[in-house]
Order: sequence, then structure tokens, then C-alpha cells
Amino acid sequence: MKESTFINLGATNHARGIREEYDYYATDPIAGKLLLEAEPDLTNIWECASGAGHLAKVFDEAGKLGKATDLIDRGYGTVEDFLSNTEPYHNGDIVTNPPYKLAQEFVEHALNKVDEGRKVCMFLKVLFLESQSRKELFTQHPPRTIYISSSRINCAKNGDFKTYNSSAIAYAWFVWVKGYEGETVIKWIN
Repeated sequence: MKESTFINLGATNHARGIREEYDYYATDPIAGKLLLEAEPDLTNIWECASGAGHLAKVFDEAGKLGKATDLIDRGYGTVEDFLSNTEPYHNGDIVTNPPYKLAQEFVEHALNKVDEGRKVCMFLKVLFLESQSRKELFTQHPPRTIYISSSRINCAKNGDFKTYNSSAIAYAWFVWVKGYEGETVIKWIN
């Protein structure tokens, strides 16, 4: 792989410079639009790692956003540590592109936050499917649907799509429905 690819990925073992401290890699808004086309019944969305609002603005424009929060003030939403939130339930769906190093914790916490039948949608690397440590998560809480992006969707370090515009990583929307116990269905979007 070329060095420029590793730089765009933010790979600390190959890239020049330092990976973004809080793992902030903004999502191209097209990902939010594609999710809403695939899952039109999402309501009262909590975008819990909203960054500068790249996804949250799409949900807001569609009349689906309930609230947007992030650990860091990036000019959109309110400052809140999602993983420390102790409110018993969110009356809606939780949708985000979580910091990848905390992705499993975000999924588990979100599933604890929503009521039975509500959705947790996480925009994750397809690589999230790999891992012995996540096998238990997928066994206990199988996603209902995984939407693979057939055209690569960009995520940009610090929301800087001009500098970090690589589509070297394959992403998918992982959609859990709390209480779902069936087989995971894989579908393609875009």
C-alpha cells in the first residue's frame, strides 16, 4: 500500500503525523442519506458522536433528529460523553459513526439505551465483522441488517474532506434492532 493511503487512513503505524486524538473521522453526509433511504422508519434519532454535524444535519433536514451530542465541542450539538450517560432510556433510535477504537462499547451502550424494537445504527468499517472479541457481541446481539456500501464512502480525519479524501476503507451501516434474534441479512446500498 502506498504511504498516502496509510496517511488518509490515519494508521498510526504507517502514517506521517499522529492519529486524531479523539478518533474524529467525519462521515460523508451521503452515508446518512443512504441510511434514511434503507431505514425510513428511523425516528427521534440520537446522533451520539455528532462531530461537526455531518450526519446529524442530514437527519435534522429529514425531520428525524432528536438530539446530537459529542464528547468534544466541534460546533454542532451539545457536549456529552455518550459512554458515561446514565439516563435509563432514549425514546428513539441511536445512529452514529462512533470512534472506531470505541465502536464495540458504543454498540453495547446504545443497545442498553434503547427500548425493545428500537434501532441502533452504526457506520463501521466492514472489518468490524472480524474479531474473536466481537464474536460474542454478534452472537448475543445479531445485527438485523448490514448495508454494505458498494461505492466507497469517505470518512475524513478532523472533518477535512479536502485533505483526507481517500476511499481506501470499506464501510457499512450495521443495523441492530433491540431484541432481534434472527439471522443477519446483508444488503448493498449505492
